[in-house]
Amino acid sequence: MDSLRIDLDRRQRRSLTEQIHDSIASAIREGHLYEGARLPSWRDLATQVGVSRGTVKTAYERLADEQLVVACGAAGTFVASPLPLAQSRLNEVPSRLPLPEIYRDFDSPPKPFQVGVPATDMFPYKVWSRTIVRYSRLAATETTRYHDPRGEVELRKEVAAYLSVTRGLQCSADQVIITNGYAGALGLALHALKLKSRQVWVEDPGYPLTRRAISLAGYTPVPIAVDTQGLDVGEGLERAPNASLAVVTASQQAPLGMSLSPARRRALLEWGAAAGAWIIEDDYLSELKLSGKAAPPLASLDGDGRVIYIGTFSKTISPTLRLGFMVVPSALVNFFGDVAAALSPASSLATQLAVAAFMRDGHYLRHIRRMKRLYAQRRDALLRQLGEGGIFNTMAGLSLLLTLPDGADDVKIAEAAEAQELAPAPLSIWYADNNSKVKSGLLLGVTNLSDAVLESSCRHLEDLIQRHA
Repeated sequence: MDSLRIDLDRRQRRSLTEQIHDSIASAIREGHLYEGARLPSWRDLATQVGVSRGTVKTAYERLADEQLVVACGAAGTFVASPLPLAQSRLNEVPSRLPLPEIYRDFDSPPKPFQVGVPATDMFPYKVWSRTIVRYSRLAATETTRYHDPRGEVELRKEVAAYLSVTRGLQCSADQVIITNGYAGALGLALHALKLKSRQVWVEDPGYPLTRRAISLAGYTPVPIAVDTQGLDVGEGLERAPNASLAVVTASQQAPLGMSLSPARRRALLEWGAAAGAWIIEDDYLSELKLSGKAAPPLASLDGDGRVIYIGTFSKTISPTLRLGFMVVPSALVNFFGDVAAALSPASSLATQLAVAAFMRDGHYLRHIRRMKRLYAQRRDALLRQLGEGGIFNTMAGLSLLLTLPDGADDVKIAEAAEAQELAPAPLSIWYADNNSKVKSGLLLGVTNLSDAVLESSCRHLEDLIQRHA
């Protein structure tokens, strides 16, 4: 195991048994070996470090006497649980979740009002289980080889066909690159694009992860206001006329939900062509629009090859797949393929093939149609429930945007709701600047609001808002 490194020095006065014992004991006490970790067998470790099995056995017996490990016979030897208190280390930086302003928990199942996760109670698990098992077996018996870093061609063909039929985006499989979710696609694009300027237009309010990713990549996100027509291109030209990239959610703005108007679309595409700038389009909800038909992607109108389109399966199948895709202009196909191969090749052959089959056999489109009906029903039920309390609200994508009373702290309300197993998202963190434009509100996801939890969840949330108003 990577966390167990044993370097033996036969010139030392300490015996080999002592050196093996001390190395493992230190790894356990310092937390490099987690509770319940399985140690190598006597034979495997003896072969690895070049000693006799008896030497390793004696070291393991001493560790067991000190209650650092537990010997379970043929099942193996495991690090004890609970561990003795680890020795404190100087200058140790406390560990935390990555991006704590965005992510609060990675281990719990979806909670009522949680944004960005699909319904867990209506997914076709039987069909998906059969599909993923079949292709996991196929992947296990595959000849050992390096797979196409752009993604399996079967999946890229299905994605291209899906986008053509449902989103009106005409592209070839060669233009499609399979990525590790939206973050993987965004990172790949930021690496590959030759940006003349360090300034990047971002929506305000807009997805916090996008702003953070742009900053971490060494660029400067410039917040551009969003109004009823979407991103204000005129303000972008005033605030950052030399920007070389814009990131937009054109079909359904995140988090407010409006579509980018035809006039703004033309203005944005004209800016990209005239300035030699690029546009990254995050089509995060694909065709999941609960009222009417989803607006076409900006990329479907791009005649100058300036738009990089990004989509994922996180909202339509599951975020656990960590599977996304991007469509690049024809002129960038070869270069983006090279960058993907060198920096971020597609992973999980079994998952890619399973999703391709899921789409090819018609299960994906049927699932999306069912989800749209289900989400519309849950949206209506939530509106009825909150309407009884006279709370002002408006729909934004798959979330209900709840405006809070003046002075209410949406972050504190969200934190208090978490203690009651609710997960509304505070609106204020979607704004880039802490100024007068920032509005206090809560985003209430409708996807996991079953009838069983709807009434009690709304009642608890209303109580929290009243207490914090």
